[in-house]
Parts: sequence; C-alpha cells; structure tokens
Amino acid sequence: MASDLDALKQLNESRDIMLKEVGKVIVGQEQIIEQLMMTLLARGHCLLVGVPGLAKTLLISTMARMLDLKFSRIQFTPDLMPS
Repeated sequence: MASDLDALKQLNESRDIMLKEVGKVIVGQEQIIEQLMMTLLARGHCLLVGVPGLAKTLLISTMARMLDLKFSRIQFTPDLMPS
C-alpha cells in the first residue's frame, strides 16, 4: 500500500511539473491542458476543435516536446470529421 501512495505522490508531482512547464508556453487553457494530460496517461485519443488562434497546435507540440513524443498534425476537412 505504501508503494501505491508513493506512486500516486510521484504522479501528482510530475503532473504539477508538467502544468508548470506547459504554462510557460501556453497562457490560460488550464482545463484543456488537464484533459489532454489525462488522455495521454490513459493512452487515449484527443480531437481538439476550435477557432484559429487558440494555440491548439502549439499546445500539442509543446507537450510532445516536453514528453519526448513524436508530433504530427492532421488538418481535418469536412470529409474527415467524425459524424
């Protein structure tokens, strides 16, 4: 049980560090940053939708760089959007 608590404490510390580092590049957007981190930890997929200028690409590329992950981008057109 102690190892579970230690792992949870370490995960929380890592989360705080990630939020701080992303916050150096992305101002605001705390909710989407939290949701994106949950998606990554759950090994899930995320579709960011919004008007131009909300730093969606910058957010994803920043997190990818921070976590040493591969970054690629698809610009959806209406025929690629989920129905």
